Amino acid sequence: MIPRAAAGVTRVGWIGTGVMGAHMARHIYGAGYTSMTVYNRTASKAQPLVDAGATLAASPAAVAAASDVVFTMVGYPSDVRAVIGGPDGVLSALQPGGVVVDLTTSEPALAVELAAEASTRGCHVLDAPVTGGDVGARKGTLSVMVGGDADAAAAVRPLLDCFAATVTYFGAPGTGQHCKMANQVTIASSMLGMCEGLLYAHKAGLDLEAYLSAIRRGGAGSFSIESYAPRVLGRNMAPGFYVRHFVKDLGIALGECQRLNIALPGLALAQQLYVSLCAVGEGDLGTQALIKSLERLNGMELPKVEVTKW
Repeated sequence: MIPRAAAGVTRVGWIGTGVMGAHMARHIYGAGYTSMTVYNRTASKAQPLVDAGATLAASPAAVAAASDVVFTMVGYPSDVRAVIGGPDGVLSALQPGGVVVDLTTSEPALAVELAAEASTRGCHVLDAPVTGGDVGARKGTLSVMVGGDADAAAAVRPLLDCFAATVTYFGAPGTGQHCKMANQVTIASSMLGMCEGLLYAHKAGLDLEAYLSAIRRGGAGSFSIESYAPRVLGRNMAPGFYVRHFVKDLGIALGECQRLNIALPGLALAQQLYVSLCAVGEGDLGTQALIKSLERLNGMELPKVEVTKW
């Protein structure tokens, strides 16, 4: 049996302190897991955690050597492979019985591969992508979708509860990533609907804040309406989640669709619209920047409106 994580006892490693990762690590540290070692390619992004008392490591392997449980939240599948399975990766230095929790949205097949590699070393790799965006990370209300060894998942549950309101275990390695793919398919269509609804309402002469107030508690209510529509109206395109990372996610989903022999045309359309943002240099904007692609398509631009009545 793998020991259940406990504050003041379990040594935690954290790799990837970006827009969401820094908040999530802070929640764990604040819950009493103060033996924390962190690594980020840009060390300055980890400095707030170091200032709070965490130890900065020089490599993923150095994090693993000082940890019982290592969280990774990086950008792309290639980063996941390098950080966890590379020559200086986590598995090269993690002690038997250690657990890696990969929070990155990545490829299901890679999750299976890394879990198998870890098992040969007496360790475990869980695929545990999250959803809820920067707001959920900041508030500690994310949803986590977990695949991998059941005992390992149970052992790290107290750590996941530090930054998540919902944790769902799905089973074998890769199933957490499959759930996240379905989640991204749903979000892609939801974001597209939110943006198109705003454009229609504006073209029809409606007050946009009144329009949103009218629909947000009805059948059209969604996370996209609540979290992103106000940013769209305020022309706030700062990233809670990068366009370029969403393009990566949707590309993985399309690849899985081909493998599973299913056609999801809404997913394909949304992916192409997001790719168009990258094509004009807007990949580092937030996913709400989808409105810009649709505005260009229609030769119009929404007025800037500061939402004040919600």
